[in-house]
Amino acid sequence: MNYYPWAEEWLEAVCQLWNGQWAERFPMRGELLRQNSLDDPHLLREGSWVAVDELSQKPVGVVIAKCWREEDPVDWGKGTGWIQALLVDQSHRGRGIGSALLKRAEAALAQKQVEKIALGSDWWHYFPGVPEEEREAMAWLERQGYQAGGPQFDLLATWPSALPADQPPQTGEVSFRVAQPQDRERLLTFLHRAFPGRWEYEALCYFEKGGTGREYVLAEKQGAIIGFCRINDARSPLIAQNVYWAPLFSEELGGIGPVGVDQAERKHGYGLAVVQAGVYFLRKRGIRTICIDWTDLVAFYGKLGFQVWKGYRAYHKVPIYPI
Repeated sequence: MNYYPWAEEWLEAVCQLWNGQWAERFPMRGELLRQNSLDDPHLLREGSWVAVDELSQKPVGVVIAKCWREEDPVDWGKGTGWIQALLVDQSHRGRGIGSALLKRAEAALAQKQVEKIALGSDWWHYFPGVPEEEREAMAWLERQGYQAGGPQFDLLATWPSALPADQPPQTGEVSFRVAQPQDRERLLTFLHRAFPGRWEYEALCYFEKGGTGREYVLAEKQGAIIGFCRINDARSPLIAQNVYWAPLFSEELGGIGPVGVDQAERKHGYGLAVVQAGVYFLRKRGIRTICIDWTDLVAFYGKLGFQVWKGYRAYHKVPIYPI
């Protein structure tokens, strides 16, 4: 077995490797693989490798590692390293390839002195953890020193169904609308104050990629932003997490999340209302099926008819360094 640094030359072949294992559950697109695993500045190239069979010269395994950077505009993820993906072709498992790939990734993360290694949940992640069907992988990871965390879910709802009327929510003095280009600085200021970290960073990337605001529903009270709901569709400037697996559907898939309400304005029903508004605006775009990714708030979103679609288990490891 030969091991080569992960690079663009392997993009198409690794995409085929992925789909050979997961196409029926998590169909990979070349543009998504490029966006999340090549173009992300958090990619740790020295920890990302492709295992190539000597005879066929085809990839049979891949590991992709990431880490926080000093130049990041937010502190979220500081001290954390991530294994974004670790995949070995089914026919080549049990030969030590996964262990060799994992060791290379962990060694590179150790050079960065990370305090924790998480599986998934990275910047531009594919999964918030390990897919729940991968029981053998979970057992193997636990033997490698990884500890299981809590469950996370992707939720799904399809309209028409027995759900609230297709109209914007009515909440008295709070109104809901889709953001416009001129709302950029107000929205970023709100996120920096109320939700500094990952959600703020994602908004910065969104606008840097040409976002106009149409992916954000704003909740406003007396002219001030008090909450937001991200909505995504096929026209979004980035392939967002909740529409990653759109190829599984014959119709366009929409996405909702993240969702946030200013701490001072919580306990008034605004969170559920802004989600309802997100559903309304996506439906106005002709979208009937909507995904909410990476959440444990199953009962909360269940009030609007969302049901569990996919499940994951968080895993992490705390490296031990020589004193």
